[in-house]
Amino acid sequence: MRRSALLVIWLITDVVVFLAAYACAYVLRVGLIFSTDFPLDHFLVAALVAVPVWLAALITSRTFALTRRQRELRSAAYILYACMVGAAVFALSYYFLFGQFFSRLLLVFAFLLSAIFTWAWHIAFGAIQRFALRANPPVYPTLIVGVTRESTALIHTLQSGRSPLKPVAVLDARGTKQTSIHGVPVRGKLNKLDETLRDHRITHLIHCSDLEHSLNLLSACRNHHITYMLLPSVLGIIGVQESMETLEGQPVTVVRPRRGIAQWFFG
Repeated sequence: MRRSALLVIWLITDVVVFLAAYACAYVLRVGLIFSTDFPLDHFLVAALVAVPVWLAALITSRTFALTRRQRELRSAAYILYACMVGAAVFALSYYFLFGQFFSRLLLVFAFLLSAIFTWAWHIAFGAIQRFALRANPPVYPTLIVGVTRESTALIHTLQSGRSPLKPVAVLDARGTKQTSIHGVPVRGKLNKLDETLRDHRITHLIHCSDLEHSLNLLSACRNHHITYMLLPSVLGIIGVQESMETLEGQPVTVVRPRRGIAQWFFG
């Protein structure tokens, strides 16, 4: 419920930010004295027409995904693409509704300001959302299975980065003398799996070691409607860049040798 409410607020405020960026672009180009040759209401109507397509571009690029870090350049690139689509739809809608668009510079201002305003707001709202989702009780309590160097580093990253997935418990198949890892309590061995899933209302399970337990963990996740995640280190993939791709429609994990920039785009 908390995630849904935040998402609705995010979408609504995004529309407000988009329209505000276009209004600022209008003022920068036309001035505070509104032009009768280029009325503000016509300008905003065309911007409103562009909003659904602009939002669709953001949504289909998974800009609002739960684990997306809004500060990343990838997020900025997706927002830049969506704002470019929005500017194109705005120009077309204005042409078909009201006739010839009189200023190319205004269109450039609208594109740039919408991209800057949107990315800045996404960074701010992303931080607000992470804080809200982690507040007790957390919306996405996460169980870490396996105590290894990689799982320890993962817990530290999730905690320091204030990830929406908040680790609340750790289990290890072999047992460990550690009582907590970066503030996350170690509950014991896998014989406490069902109890831990139930008591903490786990929504995500991250499997970090002992591949032979994957079937049992997957079965438990299915029974409790939990999202299962697997660290690449469990498969022996350490220190390389892996990716999830599709091969004739089938998902596969791909580990490629080092390659140039051109191969990154077209490989």
